[in-house]
Formats: sequence, C-alpha cells, structure tokens
Amino acid sequence: MGQVDKRTLEKFEREAKEMNRESWYLSWALDTNDEERDKGKTVETGRAFFETEKKRFTLLDAPGHRCFVSNMISGAAQADVGILVISARKGEFETGFDRGGQTREHALLAKTAGVKHLVVLINKMDDPSVNWDKKRYEDVCSRLLPFLKQSGFRSSDLKFMPVSGMTGANLKEQMDPAVCPWYTGIPFLPYLDELPSFKEDSTKKPFRLSIVEKYKDMGTIVMGKVCSGAVFKNNNLVIMPNKTTIQVTDIYLDDEESDIADTGDNVKLKLKNIEEEDVSAGFVLCSPDNLCRIADRFLAKLHILELRNIIAPGFNCIMHINSAVVEVCFQELIGLIDRKTGKKKLDKAGKPVRPRCGKENEVVVAKLQLASPICIESFEDFQQLGRFIMRDEGKTIAVGIVLKISDTISSSVNN
Repeated sequence: MGQVDKRTLEKFEREAKEMNRESWYLSWALDTNDEERDKGKTVETGRAFFETEKKRFTLLDAPGHRCFVSNMISGAAQADVGILVISARKGEFETGFDRGGQTREHALLAKTAGVKHLVVLINKMDDPSVNWDKKRYEDVCSRLLPFLKQSGFRSSDLKFMPVSGMTGANLKEQMDPAVCPWYTGIPFLPYLDELPSFKEDSTKKPFRLSIVEKYKDMGTIVMGKVCSGAVFKNNNLVIMPNKTTIQVTDIYLDDEESDIADTGDNVKLKLKNIEEEDVSAGFVLCSPDNLCRIADRFLAKLHILELRNIIAPGFNCIMHINSAVVEVCFQELIGLIDRKTGKKKLDKAGKPVRPRCGKENEVVVAKLQLASPICIESFEDFQQLGRFIMRDEGKTIAVGIVLKISDTISSSVNN
C-alpha cells in the first residue's frame, strides 16, 4: 500500500531486534507507545488512514487482548466495517474460538457496538501447518459462520477471505494460482473499494457526537464519531452533561482541515470556551436546540450471554455505552422476550411473564439503575447512543438496547 516507507520499516526492524522482538516489527506502525512494543500487545486503539483509488479509509486498530476489552469497545463504536483477523494455524484458531476465547467475544462486541459489515480474514494461510489447504480454510469458515449469524450478522454482512499478512498474499493483488489455485475471488483492498457507503442520511437530525478522547493542543481537542446531524466550522454546540456552550473553531478529518463534518465521520474538533480537564470520555456534543438526555435510570432489553449464575434484582456489573463506562444495578425484571417471535412471553392469564431471575441465553426486559447520571438516548432515537454492553469479572455477560429513559430522573437531572 506504500503507507509506511522502506526506511521507517527498516528502523522498526532494527529497534525491534535490539529489544529481541524481531517478529513484531510490522505491528510497530500502529503500536506506537513503549508499553505496546514491549509487551507485543495493542493497548490503545491506534488510528491511521489510507487511500485507495476510490475511497479514503480511517483505520482503527483495536486491542485484541482480554485485558484491554474496554478500549476495543471504544474503537469498535467508531467503525462501520470490521476486519476480524483469524489465525488459520492449527491450535491458534481453536484457542481463540472455543468457549471463553477472544474471537467469540470480539465478534459479538463489534456487532453490538454498531459495526455494519464484517470482513473475516483467515490469516497465516502460508504457515507450514496450513500451506494454503482448502480443507483447513473451509473448516474455519464453517465453524465461524453459524456463530457470526447468531451474533446478529446476516450472510450479506459477511465476507471470508484467505490471506497472508506476512507475504501480502491476497491483500492487494490477485491471488497467484501457483500458490492458491482454489481461491479466485477478489483481493481484500479491491473488495473494500467496492463496498457501498455505510453513512446514514441523518444530517437533518439533531447533532450528536460522543467524545472518545480529548487532549490539549493550542486549545481543547476532542475526538469521536458523528452519530447524527452535521457540524460546521464556527458552529455553537452544547457539551453534555455539564451544559457548557462551546464554539467549534476547527474541524479535522484524518488530520486534514475541513469546513464540515457529517454523520459517520471520525473527526477531531477544536473547541473554544471549555478547558480540556472539564471534558471526559462519554460526554456528548449536541445541538443547542435539542440536548442529549441525562439519566441514571432506564428501561432496557438485554440478551444474557455467558453467565456463571443468574441475574436477579440487586445484581451489579459494569456497563459500556458508546464511550462511557459506569456501574449498573438491576432494579427489577419486568418481562421475558421470546427469541423466535421477539414478543413478550405471556402466562396462562395472558399477562406478561415477570421472571424472578435472568438466565444464560434469555432475553429480558429490566429496569436498570446507574451509579451516576450519564448521557444516554433511546435506541429508537439515536441507535449509537442507545446500545450497551455489560461485563463482569472480565467477561461480556450481556448486550442490550435502551428502550425508555425514566422521565422523573431525567427531568430532575436535566433541570
């Protein structure tokens, strides 16, 4: 692709060799801090961009290790297309895909965070244990496909490809028949070029941007993805929940100045009238005439996933909603959803079933109480701000959507 010049790669290779990390040098293009390079693990979501013949892409390199799932969720919430890289090497795929493996969790989190299309790259096909074996490729794909569909992806949302990251096979150029005679499909980058735009036409809706990162650089800079609406240079917005009116003095798309950012854009905004220390991840920039809701109580529908025991009133865990992280407590379970019909289950009297507890693989409706008020919207109004993920003891235990925000709590906080 030519995005990293030869001299820089040689520098990475030389420095990696000095640290006895020779095989990791290619990852240093996006793993930029000392901790990541020393451990060989992505910790923070790396950011870069590249251009093809037809499009310009923002690349978000999300962590894969279970210790940094919070950063992975934040990165996935900014993406339209996900690239799930799977090792074809015998033993490595099985470790990641078996129950409790990171492959399962990451695919599920990507869908819940709002990823619309998933490209599954079956990597290391050149490994001696695989050697571009068609049976191995088909075995990996056949085991992944049912789980990805169960996670919410449709067949049309998925694309499988055999590749080699080390040799570059099937990434940019057509696969050499002498290497792999059985795959005749389009390579990875040309496939990305042919994908339709996933931007939603919601520029006329009220503006929403959930802040993912912030820093100081001749003013306050915030980063995030525009959830809805559009913002122009010198527009006045309100940052919630502290209700401060700010002015957008500069807009940057992939480090290039722009006069506008609209729905779906990953942007940096320079703000006036607010200090960097007064901004946190999870805050929301919104239109002055249509403010984001603030609440600490809401009604939700959630799908319980991997769970050791049961969920009952009083159960506490951690909730990730877009880029905010907060403790949540189950107040009451008020309904049970039939997964086949999507409707509430009824008892013999025709009344909604009110479960005493929630079990693994059940879909329940519950009243939730947050430890502190956050910026939140219903899924119906703003999908990106109405999805959430629940984690406990280092595992994802449930995913869900916000159905209704408590008016009493919201009004007392908002006013």
